[in-house]
Amino acid sequence: MYLTRLFIHKKMIAWYKCRMRWWSCPFSLVHMLRCLLLRLCPRKTGCRLPLWMSKTRAYMKLLMHSLFYNSLTDSDVVFESIFEPVLWTVDYLTRYFGLVFVWMVVILTTSILAVAYIVLLPNALRTYSTEWLIWHICYGHWNLVMIVFHYYKAVKTSPGHPPTEKNDIPFVSICKKCVVPKPARAHHCGICNRCILKMDHHCPWLNNCVGHLNHRYFFSFCVSMTLGCLYCSLSGRIRFLAAYNAIERFKHLEMEKPGVPVTGMGPLIGLLPTGQTDYVTPAPPYSFKEKMMDKSIIYMWVLTSTVAVVLGALTTWHALLISRGETSIEKHTNSNEKSRMEKIGQVYKNPFDYGKLHNWKVFLGVKKRSHWLTRVLLPSGHLPLEDGLTWENLTLKKEPIPV
Repeated sequence: MYLTRLFIHKKMIAWYKCRMRWWSCPFSLVHMLRCLLLRLCPRKTGCRLPLWMSKTRAYMKLLMHSLFYNSLTDSDVVFESIFEPVLWTVDYLTRYFGLVFVWMVVILTTSILAVAYIVLLPNALRTYSTEWLIWHICYGHWNLVMIVFHYYKAVKTSPGHPPTEKNDIPFVSICKKCVVPKPARAHHCGICNRCILKMDHHCPWLNNCVGHLNHRYFFSFCVSMTLGCLYCSLSGRIRFLAAYNAIERFKHLEMEKPGVPVTGMGPLIGLLPTGQTDYVTPAPPYSFKEKMMDKSIIYMWVLTSTVAVVLGALTTWHALLISRGETSIEKHTNSNEKSRMEKIGQVYKNPFDYGKLHNWKVFLGVKKRSHWLTRVLLPSGHLPLEDGLTWENLTLKKEPIPV
């Protein structure tokens, strides 16, 4: 009898605790409110939310499912989602500060030309022989014309865009942002906010995309600027060493005799002990003009040498890509495709690689031997051989439904 009462007592305590937890649980309260609304609602289907609340709820539910329940989510998608604000900021700054980069190129190039014409050229006219002088003048001005022409054309020439109207041109995909047919080798530029034919990259120093129609201008500018910087660096090396030694000698004299004002840059001849200065030969004067000229030569040599190394590496990289028939974007996609094909035991071949020599001919627009002079070594505004929409040796699938 005692055991029976104890059992009933424990059951009543457990039931009471369960009731208390049920009343204190927020989900239970929500369930009670829902049941109350269902009882008070005259309709049997229950109270419906307003339309705008239903749409908002459905959109939020879909958004949460797309973020957390997507079977295609991988590390690349997560990485792009996390760094999307950073990429958006970079694109925004590049878009609105592109003109600043262009003016920087113009100002720096103009400053180098000013040093070359004001400081180096008068010295060359006094010291160089006639043959060397003619060579320097001809080569320097040819290089300057090539730099100015190709930079202007690279900035002002449109890279080329796919047609937006209905056409029968074969395409490989649909741009998810432009919602237009995208031909082979075309990509969407987030900075220009347009699709670019044979896009290589967006260059902030041009404030323009490098694409099908201006890729040759961009590469020719890089080659010309690299050659020009190497020319200034090598031809001004002796003047740079002389200017650097002159400034260092002047600083050394100032540090050696802090009590005596130094008015020249030459060595003091016949320097006597302290207190005997009757036979000290004064140094030749080192004027402010000479000091500024020496500093300008140092500035020119340091800037041109740095640009020659950096831009020379970039030019070499693009030359290798052109030899393989690739762009900067296709380099990454082809590497991924090559790795994927190797895993399944197949060999990947770039469909746009026509051989090294033919790749250069297609890129430079060379059809005959004379074009190497008129179209490569001299400024030329000819169009590429291809139209940027269709390419040789490439099998494309046409969409059966016209877009």
